[in-house]
Amino acid sequence: MAREKIKKLIEKSVKELQKEKFFAYFKIPKILIERKKEKIFGDYSTNITLEIGKILKLDPLEIAEKMKSKLESRNSKIFKKIEIKKPGFINFFLSKEYLQKQAEEILKEGESFGKLDIGKNKKAQVEFISANPTGPLHIGNGRGAFFGDCLANVLEKTGYKVEREYYVNNPPVSAQIRLLGQTALGKGTTYLTDDLKLKIEKLKSQLEKISDEGEVGYLLAHEVQKDIKAFIEKKLKIKFDRFFYEEEDLYQKNKIKKIYDWLKSKNLIYKREGAEWIKISEFGAPKDEVIVRQDGCPSYFLGDIAYHKDKFDRKFQKIINIWGADHQGHVPKMKAVAKILGYKRDLDLLITQLVTLKGKPKISKRKGEIVTLEELIDDIGLDSARFFYLQKSIDTHMEIDLELAKEQSEKNPVYYIQYAHTRICGILRKAKIKSEKLKISIKNLKLLNHPSELELIKQLIRFPEIIKDTAKDYQVQRIPQYALDLATIFHQFYRDCRVILGDKNFTQARLALILATKQLIENTLALMGISAPERM
Repeated sequence: MAREKIKKLIEKSVKELQKEKFFAYFKIPKILIERKKEKIFGDYSTNITLEIGKILKLDPLEIAEKMKSKLESRNSKIFKKIEIKKPGFINFFLSKEYLQKQAEEILKEGESFGKLDIGKNKKAQVEFISANPTGPLHIGNGRGAFFGDCLANVLEKTGYKVEREYYVNNPPVSAQIRLLGQTALGKGTTYLTDDLKLKIEKLKSQLEKISDEGEVGYLLAHEVQKDIKAFIEKKLKIKFDRFFYEEEDLYQKNKIKKIYDWLKSKNLIYKREGAEWIKISEFGAPKDEVIVRQDGCPSYFLGDIAYHKDKFDRKFQKIINIWGADHQGHVPKMKAVAKILGYKRDLDLLITQLVTLKGKPKISKRKGEIVTLEELIDDIGLDSARFFYLQKSIDTHMEIDLELAKEQSEKNPVYYIQYAHTRICGILRKAKIKSEKLKISIKNLKLLNHPSELELIKQLIRFPEIIKDTAKDYQVQRIPQYALDLATIFHQFYRDCRVILGDKNFTQARLALILATKQLIENTLALMGISAPERM
């Protein structure tokens, strides 16, 4: 990665200046390398001189001059030039030779380009969706679904061994399950979809033999979950490694009682107002919480504690929970639970915000108050749905423009990106070239000198940086933006540079460049779970 190479060169230069006594010894602060949008400021820039100036009480411009001299003395082929701008920024311009070489590396690595070893094969778990077990997934669930799947792909790309998990809150004592059972028995108010009515009718003889509302709800929820699982796998194209069922995996295995007894043995439970409470305020939570209600039934929270104890016991070194907006208050409670249970590795609790629609989707026969995720997918397609959900940071409200999502033109960002891929495929068909038959020669790649060619390579080599940053801070919206930027720069290249020319070497060079671009479009779309069509 260009950014990492620049960072290492800066660090070496600082250490050399320390040895030469220009600097007193100090701990080098974090070196930030930024990519500049304005070309006049170079391809990358750093403000490290300002940070050093603060520490040593020196003029940043003087530091910058010394560092520039050191960097230039290395005779690095990475830079075309290095510039200093007040009050002490150092701007780096990449050389065309370096960029040409990078194009060759992308072609050699192919699908593996962008793979990193940050995770070092550590076990990571991403738990997402985990929706109401008694009804279909709605458009709000789509946010966690596509974000979780994409984030898991990114973590796998960076060397983590990732497990995707779906948590099913299905015990008969659950309020949702009991309410569903009451409704099935004609006593409740839960909205019944046409599918649920058919299930009740189908199971009528079996349900008539059960009097307990919770058991009726549990049986129906089990049938609902079959449909949800099939929908997730077949229509959303998400493959979970495990569906974790609260009733079967916690209650029936006695794990709820075991965690209760353990908490009791640690003197962390006390009685108040007829209920039993856990002392989590002592571990950073805003207040203590009920774990056994007045009626003697375990609370949802006790189930959550038992579930996370089970997670921690599975030795994950990174755990990511993706929850809906209504779980915001749950974050400090679960952080406190991690302290109680002694889990000292990464536990990241991410909250998704609300989703609304601009325009009206084609509503199916379901007449509930919600728009289901299936209805949305049927209306705008899976590729558009995935892209539009991933465009915004999950901690902000988002609105999906249905008309734009269905647009079959360059106005639709998904279409625009996919069209870049099909355009490349079309050129390759015309040239009768297959990637495995193209002879890659650095001699030919040295012919790539046009500003649009070099700009395209600069965008291509950003891919590993995007992957690394996203694996660290989970800002998945970088990926659709990168894909859109890449498509934009490619289309500009296509307008400026004819690929198939009379000159064989020039044609080979540009074919190599568009093959590298094709690979990166495919790599990026694959992370988002979006198809890369060869024809449109």
